[in-house]
Amino acid sequence: MWINRHPRTPSSEITDERIYLRRREWLRMAGVAALSIATGPVLSACESSSADDGQMPLSGVKPNVVTTDEPRNTFEQITTYNNFYEFGTGKGDPARYAGSLKTSPWKVKMDGLCGKPADYQLEDLIKPFALEERVYRLRCVEGWSMVIPWVGLPLSEVLKRAEPTAKASFVEFTTLFRPSEMPGQAESSLAWPYVEGLRLDEAMHPLTILAVGLYGNTLMNQNGAPLRLVVPWKYGFKSIKSIVRIRFTDKQPRTAWQTANPGEYGFYSNVNPEVDHPRWSQARERRLPDLGRRPTLMFNGYGDQVASLYAGMDLRKNF
Repeated sequence: MWINRHPRTPSSEITDERIYLRRREWLRMAGVAALSIATGPVLSACESSSADDGQMPLSGVKPNVVTTDEPRNTFEQITTYNNFYEFGTGKGDPARYAGSLKTSPWKVKMDGLCGKPADYQLEDLIKPFALEERVYRLRCVEGWSMVIPWVGLPLSEVLKRAEPTAKASFVEFTTLFRPSEMPGQAESSLAWPYVEGLRLDEAMHPLTILAVGLYGNTLMNQNGAPLRLVVPWKYGFKSIKSIVRIRFTDKQPRTAWQTANPGEYGFYSNVNPEVDHPRWSQARERRLPDLGRRPTLMFNGYGDQVASLYAGMDLRKNF
């Protein structure tokens, strides 16, 4: 078990959860539909699953593969306070509107500079791999953070199936584009579809995962169902949601936020308290639902594992 330690938050600093979140009211407003990913050895439904949460239980999950002694955020907190611009720019918009998204069947294309390009149904893509619980800190560029128990699998294992060629040095990810079900895509807040990217060595790092679940069940739509990227040492917007394409390339992908504002959002997007956003400091963060702020950790506290990826780089220039 890999434990990543961090000081616990005093209980006196935590807002009363009954005030901060009103789960049932949120879910009635959201009208979240139940996910219907095909059953099988990886994803299995049962009558006792929490239908009002729109989730199904995941079987055979290895617990605490990577964890922390920090308190986990509650399911309610994680599923009602989200950034997912495809459903609107407000933090409550994803929970409100994501129920319209149909996540089954779901196909993922793997192509580009690889020996075995293919289109996969989601269940076939992940079926060969064991699922793991990874409890990661999530740090948003806006200054808030959470601790989230993802269920997923190492991205490296999925990428190896495609056999990337020697010319492949980056991986580009693309989100579903379906404005009829993702109302935020009718707005011009970003260039659609949403695109993100990693260097190949970042993508192959053992901390980088594809998440298919949360708290032991399948993902809620507002959290990126049915498949999302999680890169815990980078700001949250790098962890692209509802992925439909994974492409190997020899050129650095032009990402959605770089396209929107290259002066504020760099390709690397590593959590770095020494590099401020042009409009606010990144030195401190608010761990929801705390009222106070705490120091931001370099690489979100994962520096021992990932700092070597950036040896010799100017992290102020390559932000």
